[in-house]
Amino acid sequence: MIDASMLSFLAPCFAASLILAGIHAYLGVHVVERGVIFVDLSLAQIAALGATIALLLPYSNGDPHAPFVYWISLAFTFMGAFVFSTIRSKRGRIPQEAIIGICYAVASAAAILAMSKATSESEHLKDMLVGNILAVSWSEVAKTALLYGAIGVFHFVFRHKFLAISMNHQKAEDSGLNVKFWDFLFYASFGFVVTSSVSIAGVLLVFSYLIVPSVAAMLYADSIGKRLAIGWTMGTVVSALGVFLSLKVDLPTGATIVCTFGLVLIIMAAVRPLIQRNAVS
Repeated sequence: MIDASMLSFLAPCFAASLILAGIHAYLGVHVVERGVIFVDLSLAQIAALGATIALLLPYSNGDPHAPFVYWISLAFTFMGAFVFSTIRSKRGRIPQEAIIGICYAVASAAAILAMSKATSESEHLKDMLVGNILAVSWSEVAKTALLYGAIGVFHFVFRHKFLAISMNHQKAEDSGLNVKFWDFLFYASFGFVVTSSVSIAGVLLVFSYLIVPSVAAMLYADSIGKRLAIGWTMGTVVSALGVFLSLKVDLPTGATIVCTFGLVLIIMAAVRPLIQRNAVS
């Protein structure tokens, strides 16, 4: 049994998981439709590189949660957002996903090089890159909720433009919409989310929250509304199950949630033919 003190300890972690599930399941719909599956990993690694470099500078005072570290990390993410928004073209010789993959590899290697020059900050750097969602505080949860709420409102106001580009890029371009400008706004807002999420949960968990619920939702629904409902439901259930399992089996919370996402996705994929067969009959 889980006593009240343990529930109180786990509450911020679970709340953070729900917030991550909410914003990333929505963004994941866009990412999957755009066919840029690894953009989250790439932007997350670019954000981590920025934070790594900032932490090595004297202005951070060795504090991975210092405002200076956050803003430098965000600046690096904006640079990545600018690059990704300018390379997308149906007539381009090089696929956008190739550029995204190259950016991820270079950012990862650069972060390793930067960490090789660190001394006392090395453990802070590793913790920042891997993430530790179990250690999140209520103040971090509140700040993250406010930021993601503002980004959610922004995307709701301009949802028609973002969806038009994600669902049919060429048609949006032919209609006269300034695709590169709105692409940059999409990736820039995405950058705000990624920069904050990585510092809380790490690169792999952020990627899982972004992609897995959206892929699972595509198995069962075609409309955006139904996909979001399935994605949000899956994110909530997996978050609760992952946190519970990590406690009961004494495993790292982030890695447990990632593996739980994978297991639930396999189950949903296996059950889908049975549901379809029953629906036909």
